[in-house]
Amino acid sequence: MGTIFRQFLRHSLPYKAALHTKNTRLWSSVGATSNEPQNYTKDVLKKLVTSNKVVVFMKGNPSAPRCGFSNAVVQILRMHGVVYDAHDVLRSDELRQNIKEFTEWPTIPQVFINGEFVGGCDILLQMHHNGDLVEELKKAGIESALKEAEPSQVKEDIKK
Repeated sequence: MGTIFRQFLRHSLPYKAALHTKNTRLWSSVGATSNEPQNYTKDVLKKLVTSNKVVVFMKGNPSAPRCGFSNAVVQILRMHGVVYDAHDVLRSDELRQNIKEFTEWPTIPQVFINGEFVGGCDILLQMHHNGDLVEELKKAGIESALKEAEPSQVKEDIKK
């Protein structure tokens, strides 16, 4: 199944979006480096999911995802040029369990846009594929790096 994601992402990645300089950080690990134990109550989780326009709870971090589904979410958000907060659920069993209870969604990764739970990898991939992700990001005030080309322009490009 990971091969399908890689093939899909490889063919849908525009050249411009693939270029990221080392100085550009498209994610933030707010609170991820703290060694202090934290209680992940509903109030704390609510603050985390509203701390940025896009927040992802994943296995690993965007520079080193620890599962294929988390990696797919990272790649999709990278293609759209989205700046987001990432929280590694592998650092805390309490976080991993409580975020699942908070959303009533059994799997990781979990993506939030404007404080609202969107879904996991499968839903984000479907939204990316059908263009709904661009619209959802637009509602949050985020302009996607992947703009849909005008159909007439695509036809002219094909003729060339």
